[in-house]
Amino acid sequence: MIYPIPSGTRDVLPDEMRELRSITEALRDVFSAAGYGEVYTPALEYEAVLTRGELAGARPAYRVFDENGNVLVLRSDMTVPIARVVGTRYPTAEPPLRFCYFAHSYRGVRPQRGQHREFLQAGVELIGVAAPRGTAEALTVLCGALDAVGLARYRVGLGDAALYPALLESIGVAPDDCARLLEELARGDFVGLEYGLRALDIDEQSIKLLLEVPQLRGGADVLHGPPGPVADAVAGLRAVHELLADGVAERVIFDLGLSRLPGYYTGAVFEVYDPALGIPLGGGGRYDNLLGEFGRSLPAVGFALEVDHLHLALAAEERL
Repeated sequence: MIYPIPSGTRDVLPDEMRELRSITEALRDVFSAAGYGEVYTPALEYEAVLTRGELAGARPAYRVFDENGNVLVLRSDMTVPIARVVGTRYPTAEPPLRFCYFAHSYRGVRPQRGQHREFLQAGVELIGVAAPRGTAEALTVLCGALDAVGLARYRVGLGDAALYPALLESIGVAPDDCARLLEELARGDFVGLEYGLRALDIDEQSIKLLLEVPQLRGGADVLHGPPGPVADAVAGLRAVHELLADGVAERVIFDLGLSRLPGYYTGAVFEVYDPALGIPLGGGGRYDNLLGEFGRSLPAVGFALEVDHLHLALAAEERL
């Protein structure tokens, strides 16, 4: 008789578990050597804590009640819980603060798309170091970690989460319309983006700009643009690029259309790609306003790698 498990979850058996453990140990060694101390937070948090303010990201997908009637939720990522930890456990600690983690997160997904509801993340959070230096450090640790596990063909897409909202604001697009357009951009749905833009009362020249800018990607030659929000964004990306060692810089692809959810990202954002796998292996970015929601207004940047995706990419590279 077969006893089912919830869709979007899976059992991990000993052979695969040994491979996953090898990956996480290699990542842990890199994080530790870079000065990141490991933390662990509860899988369950109070909903009122994780959803405080407008910057906490998407509402958690899974809720339960405790014996006192409080709503508890399963964390959807580790960034917000670590922001809580900084605000409550390190209220006066001198920055910078460096944390790493290996923890399961939980999200509501469409099971038919082959996505996981429960997944293991490995990541770091760098608190108290502003751009561009903090961003360059995070990218350096990220590439060091991917090198350590043996991934050979990966690239890191680097963009600016503030660019497209600034373009929309400069053209006078209403906030509600901005939110819908940013969702289309985050999904990479340029057909939906064009449809949404043409439904608005804006001129053809503005529509052309809003469609062309997010499709600009490539090497350092991308880092130029017309005056205004585009110039401001590429100036920030150039500043990061100048701080990267050659071995890291050669992995970077600049992508002015890169946008990530949830919505707490404020500046540079990045995603990890490998040609052996058709989905991102992880990503991250700057979230300079989130810590203020928990009592400490500090700049911050971090990333998370999905260990299962990393494992699949490594196996696929070995077959090539």
